[in-house]
Amino acid sequence: MRQLLMIAILLGSFAVVFADDAVTGATNAVTASPAAAVPAAQTGLPRQSEAAAGRVLKVLPLFLDLKGHDAVSPSLFDRDAYQAHLRLHTNEVSAIRFDVLWKASNLKGARLKLRAELRGVGERGLPRQTAIEKEVTPAFFRSWASLKLEGDELRNLGSLVAWRVTLWDGDQLLGEQKSFLW
Repeated sequence: MRQLLMIAILLGSFAVVFADDAVTGATNAVTASPAAAVPAAQTGLPRQSEAAAGRVLKVLPLFLDLKGHDAVSPSLFDRDAYQAHLRLHTNEVSAIRFDVLWKASNLKGARLKLRAELRGVGERGLPRQTAIEKEVTPAFFRSWASLKLEGDELRNLGSLVAWRVTLWDGDQLLGEQKSFLW
């Protein structure tokens, strides 16, 4: 049976760890990196518990018909069938709505922003790109938010090919979700 006795001694900013092997009687010394021995308070970096954290958990891109509905009934099966119908009959689409599930922590009084970047194919196969933004406020748990593209912006985008939804705290990226083709 092996028993290791670990003793850490700090010499300056280097950590030296001695390990005694009870079976062979050998003593090994390992020197760690200087950054590992310096506490987070001395480096000026935020501690892990104090750092701002945020995530985009789920994104549901939904086509809306001329009445603003994404489904004809509350059934998820009917919603998926109606979305397939709207994808084929683009003349019945009035908008695209992105329902975003997101969460953020350690952000008291922060002004967060959700941004959806969209790529599409317009007339004559030309690539198009647009973005939608919305300011959101952090809640205690997860939150849903909706971003909508409609009217002339939707017509200029053409058919949607790829998307990326990001959560921002000022100029710091907290989280993202993107489609397969992004």
